[in-house]
Amino acid sequence: MPDPMRPRASLRTAVVWEVLQDALDRRVKATGRESLDVLDTGGGSGNFAVPAARLGHRVTVVDPSPNALFALERRAAEADVADRVKGVQGDAHGLFDVAERGGYDAVLCHGVLEYVDDPAEGIRNAVAALRSGGVLSLLAAGLGGAVLARALAGHFKEARQALDDPNGRWGSGDPVPRRFTAEQLTDLVEGAGLRVASVHGVRVFADLVPGVLVDTEPGALEALLKLEEAAAGLPAFRSVATQLHVLAESAGAEEPAGGAGTGDAGGATGTAGS
Repeated sequence: MPDPMRPRASLRTAVVWEVLQDALDRRVKATGRESLDVLDTGGGSGNFAVPAARLGHRVTVVDPSPNALFALERRAAEADVADRVKGVQGDAHGLFDVAERGGYDAVLCHGVLEYVDDPAEGIRNAVAALRSGGVLSLLAAGLGGAVLARALAGHFKEARQALDDPNGRWGSGDPVPRRFTAEQLTDLVEGAGLRVASVHGVRVFADLVPGVLVDTEPGALEALLKLEEAAAGLPAFRSVATQLHVLAESAGAEEPAGGAGTGDAGGATGTAGS
């Protein structure tokens, strides 16, 4: 479940955390170990690392920012999981200067690919950190969400530029260096040798709804969370999400319950690239 102390933050993390927690639970059952080794690249102040540690897992966070790592240390201490969270300064390019190759049951790569020089290398390094049967949680900026947001703000030329730009940028003032379609992300993941289990849209509505409405309308936050969760897996809504989440598995991982993960992802890659 999302961090109960951060209700607004849950709008940004609820869908991802639900998918990730289910994947971690399945790895626990598959390995027979209650505690997994998790690597969180670009994990910052621990939005996912600390909740994962609360489940009993050992989490290594790699981040280039000393300030973020300081906040991570403080947050882990407040959550009484400091013994299960380790922060190290580094980045995706030099990942194995600070992390173990092939040493993790799960690797989180959230908000990283937008900023690296070579996204394919970033994915390859994340995959190389996985043990056999490990899972990769990939979260990156979505092209469709940016185009929609610029258009709704009345910036139609910028929306068109983002649509046409190879990196999905709407102009020189765009703070995000690169955005992706679901097809681009799944191609990167599959090119690195993993099987795509699921693709979800994140923040389909949350960034478009006025914050004052969510804060003041009784029950609005909970209703919006439920709407986000319901729409996250539908191709039509994935294609306009602010972020895209891909869960992928290396050889040896069990199929998700129902066996529908790969087929569902295929639907996403066919509809989300525009």
